[in-house]
Amino acid sequence: MPRLLTFGDSNTHGTPPIVTPGLYQRFDADTRWPTLARAALGEGWTLAEEGLPGRTAQFVDPVMGAHMDGRLGLRMALESHGPLDVMTLMLGTNDTKTRFGATPEMITAGIAGLLDIALGPLMQTRHGGFRVLLICPPAVKEQGPIASEFIGAAAKSRALPALYAALAEAHGVAFLDAGRVIETSEQDGIHYGPAEHRRLGEAVAQVLATLA
Repeated sequence: MPRLLTFGDSNTHGTPPIVTPGLYQRFDADTRWPTLARAALGEGWTLAEEGLPGRTAQFVDPVMGAHMDGRLGLRMALESHGPLDVMTLMLGTNDTKTRFGATPEMITAGIAGLLDIALGPLMQTRHGGFRVLLICPPAVKEQGPIASEFIGAAAKSRALPALYAALAEAHGVAFLDAGRVIETSEQDGIHYGPAEHRRLGEAVAQVLATLA
């Protein structure tokens, strides 16, 4: 029975496009892309969802807290669940926030650190070996109620697919450019609507079916 871990931020958690900042909402299991991907893979698959709104690949967030650093979260997730067969990794959107001052290369370096954790002998041995699918998020649109947090993020995010693809090749992991499948909402420029979740879930399932 293959077991899947989906590790990411609010778009893995299932946060809808934001209308009112600070109001917590989450799509149901019939809408979120991780649960749709699991359903598309078939009843033999199980799923552990590890999406945290605000999570970054590498930064302690001065506003949202130290636990937003994905390096801490990934270790906790990999030691909480298992044994795993496949893990998806989709982060980088929050790393483009203005307050972090990160270049595309710095953001990619953060993803590299997460891959080093997941692919290192400690975690691979713990789970008996598991495969990784690296997903590059679609480009940010600097608009909507939280646009002030993402000044300059659009250009940074558009540079990430090529960098992530090269990183995936170097590490021998699977790669999916989500920006070729979906785009962020016009409402807030960050999150995905229900139709995008469905398309992304189907695309992820197609890749994962070749890995397990």
